[in-house]
Amino acid sequence: MLPLLDDFLLNLQTNNYSQETVYNYERDLKVFQNFLEELRVEFNQVDKRTLLNYKAYLVSQDRRTSEFIPGVKIDAVRLSSFSINRMLSSIRSYLKFLIEMDYKSPISPDMVKLVKTEKKHPRVGEFKQITKLIEFPTKFEKKELVALRNRAMLETLFSTGMRISELVNLKKNQIDTTGRIFIRGKGKKERFVYLTDRAQKHLKGYLLVRGDSESPYLFLPSRGKNINKKDKKISPNYLEERVKRYREFLGLNVPITVHGIRHAFATYLAESGANPVAIQILLGHESLDTTTRYVNASDKYAERIFRQYHPLKK
Repeated sequence: MLPLLDDFLLNLQTNNYSQETVYNYERDLKVFQNFLEELRVEFNQVDKRTLLNYKAYLVSQDRRTSEFIPGVKIDAVRLSSFSINRMLSSIRSYLKFLIEMDYKSPISPDMVKLVKTEKKHPRVGEFKQITKLIEFPTKFEKKELVALRNRAMLETLFSTGMRISELVNLKKNQIDTTGRIFIRGKGKKERFVYLTDRAQKHLKGYLLVRGDSESPYLFLPSRGKNINKKDKKISPNYLEERVKRYREFLGLNVPITVHGIRHAFATYLAESGANPVAIQILLGHESLDTTTRYVNASDKYAERIFRQYHPLKK
């Protein structure tokens, strides 16, 4: 067992980390704990070689599928470098906590080196593709309530650029009469985002058909037991799956995801001349550098800039 693991998680909670963040740390550290158990390595025996083997374990496609927390599995697929680095960063933070608590750590946190991340060519769906995807629930879904709800969710996503976690947790009382939405997002940072007239229209249409409910949440499941209970809300996995299905039916060759819609929101604002600082505020980023990396100019836009500004274009 990893020593003081419960204390580490408690420390995160008392420092006002979100439940989702605490859960991610717990999951990542349980993976490491399971790895040590399989190798029959005690925590106080962990060294540089152990970390090297752990990296190889994470990179490998042959690692065994195991349950580390009920309902959570690591599938035998190649993890991205970003996922691997997140898991390594969890170990680093945990080791720092042990040192702060005067517990003898077998290795220094600085010994936990991150892996090199792959650089992918940024791909953002063309505006017409994004529009088709957003409008598709109206044509695809057979049940009127599901069609209206899913259309309203996608319209809200593209209108506001909010995260999927912010969308599924969105409550009716967060929206004022002008379409302004108060968000308490990642890291519990607060900001306002805004609904377009078009998004407000589709949201009102959905609410009119949905009717009243005990639940404070805006988007509710349409089936299952006790769907009107206060704790019921849309699953992020459900929306991810529906977007994937819409994309497949439309035959879109760009892998547009729910998170990709957020990227598209930022990209098209930037292409239209929006101030980067304003985009940073709308996205809820702490650093402008994050926003700069986040906004992916489309190939079409890059070509237009090239043809407009190249010194020997004629």
